[in-house]
Amino acid sequence: MNLELSKSEMLAMGEAALKNVVEHIASLPDQPRSDLTGSAEYVRSLREPLPETATPFNELLDFLMNRVIPKSINTPHPAYMGSIPGGGLYAAAIAEFIAAATNRYAGAWFGAPAASRLESNVIDWFAQLMGYPSSARGILTSGGSLANFSAIVTARRHLLGDDLQRGTIYASNQTHHCVMKSAILAGLPEKNIRLIDVDENYRVLPDVLEKAIRNDRAAGLKPFLVVGNAGTTNSGAIDPLPALAAIGKSHRLWFHVDGAYGAFFRLCEEGKRCLAGMEESDSLVLDPHKGLFVPYGVGCLLVKEGELLRKAHMVSADYLQDHTTPEGEVNAAEHSPELSRPFRGLQVWLPLRLYGVKAFADNLAEKLLLTKYLYEKFSTEPSFECMSLPELSVITFRYRPPRGDINEFNKRLLAKIVESGKLFLSSTILRGEFVIRVCILSFRTHQQEADEAFAIIKEMAVELEKSQR
Repeated sequence: MNLELSKSEMLAMGEAALKNVVEHIASLPDQPRSDLTGSAEYVRSLREPLPETATPFNELLDFLMNRVIPKSINTPHPAYMGSIPGGGLYAAAIAEFIAAATNRYAGAWFGAPAASRLESNVIDWFAQLMGYPSSARGILTSGGSLANFSAIVTARRHLLGDDLQRGTIYASNQTHHCVMKSAILAGLPEKNIRLIDVDENYRVLPDVLEKAIRNDRAAGLKPFLVVGNAGTTNSGAIDPLPALAAIGKSHRLWFHVDGAYGAFFRLCEEGKRCLAGMEESDSLVLDPHKGLFVPYGVGCLLVKEGELLRKAHMVSADYLQDHTTPEGEVNAAEHSPELSRPFRGLQVWLPLRLYGVKAFADNLAEKLLLTKYLYEKFSTEPSFECMSLPELSVITFRYRPPRGDINEFNKRLLAKIVESGKLFLSSTILRGEFVIRVCILSFRTHQQEADEAFAIIKEMAVELEKSQR
């Protein structure tokens, strides 16, 4: 079978896909917020043998749009307020299509110099927005997890060399689990990962951190890395970044900030105030597929002294001798674990050029205002209890019924909300208590959705309480 399609076949296939996608996006407000009921049984029905013969494209498209895509958490929905990522800009999807269809190799500068320059532009823009100097370099990754991994590798190579067994890192006990996973994958002993206690709003305690560093050094260990959070996943907490920067400097440690969720709030004035001190870090992770609303699959690591990032990842080979890079340009393969990689920077470059950075800043400012607005609604209702003060766009709360186990009630409340298909929220554990989370981070979420969300939560809590009398 000839795998090459004719021009008319390509157009027909593209038009059919585009029509279905546009109709899907246009109908988002009327779609369920999630559909996970009977998922295990349903996915068993999708098991299929290896296809030996061809299937018409329209039949496959119908299968995807009507049987696969709907059975999911509907993260692009305006009422999606569950785990942090959401949104999915259409312009970024078009960029991903262009990148995939033209299939340029963006792993090294030599393969696609112009595409590499656009990705370097994106990195330069991010460095400027985050207050980093011109010496900064970075990489675009698949997400925050791999970006954190490369940050730890860079710090390890710079400060530890081969002395891995004594290397010790420090982070709050609210830090994303990918940091601990990355440290282990980077060769550090799990027993040398210190998770430091937090205050009443889940921010790391600098004095406890300082004491831990001194104790470890006295015990013959080699502290080398402090991780600060610019918005935790659990509650959106921001660690005292200036204090952590000072500790890192006084002990000659690498200060890394995980801003995968929160860093882009720095684009707006309120966010910049909240995130003061982030620019003092040695490295910073930020996720465009969160704070810039692009589809999943784009993270970023910035390193203030970019040459250290290159030294940590640079390994050569004879078959790479043609991959020359002119002075002033950046070869991504020399700064990253990846060699084969797509032109993923186009998903960021195109929306930023199309809309301009102010549009994103305004959207992020709106999310902070909506969070304060919704937090005040919870705070004025006696039966609701907020478990933390929101610093960015996460609200943690629970309902306090007059009788019965609070944790069990809120587990049932969350299940009732999700099963209704009217709203999608998620949960976490804070100090041993089951807590429901609201996270507002979609360009489609506005005051109407915030009001509807509160009304749904309150209505279902009251219904559940009545059913238990």
